[in-house]
Amino acid sequence: MLVNGNAHKVGAHIDTDAIIPARFLVTTDAEVLGANCMEGLTPGWVGRVKKNDILVAEENFGCGSSREHAPIAILGAGIPVVVAKSFARIFYRNGFNMGLVLLEVGDDIEKLRDGDELEVDTDAGRIRNKTTGVEIICAKVPPFMQELLDAGGLVPYVKKRLADMR
Repeated sequence: MLVNGNAHKVGAHIDTDAIIPARFLVTTDAEVLGANCMEGLTPGWVGRVKKNDILVAEENFGCGSSREHAPIAILGAGIPVVVAKSFARIFYRNGFNMGLVLLEVGDDIEKLRDGDELEVDTDAGRIRNKTTGVEIICAKVPPFMQELLDAGGLVPYVKKRLADMR
């Protein structure tokens, strides 16, 4: 998958309550959740986001509760990819289960700034900062996780597998 968009950089230890505060958890509708993405961090944050922009985060992104609504909110905001120094373990799995691409780049995160224009090639494991010319190589999405993404997440993947068994 090739994604071109602007970086929206957030700090370290952004928890799931900052991504989508509990008061918005009355639905699983991606559009509604997306309209409130990052309200717990910066009210109105999502107003700066355009479709296919890229969320860039420091370490331990998605820590806190195991809230499936958080990756749904990010996707609902129009963001298909999150690039981070590191992810909280449960968020990492929930992200893929919901169909959100997550790329971990370690200390190379310092090469990406808020507002930079990025090109992310998930198949090649490459992030190109079109603003600065810097290129970051990261691990490709593991094949099984790519199958989940291609299906649209875990539930559609399982439904397809069950249908194929009939």
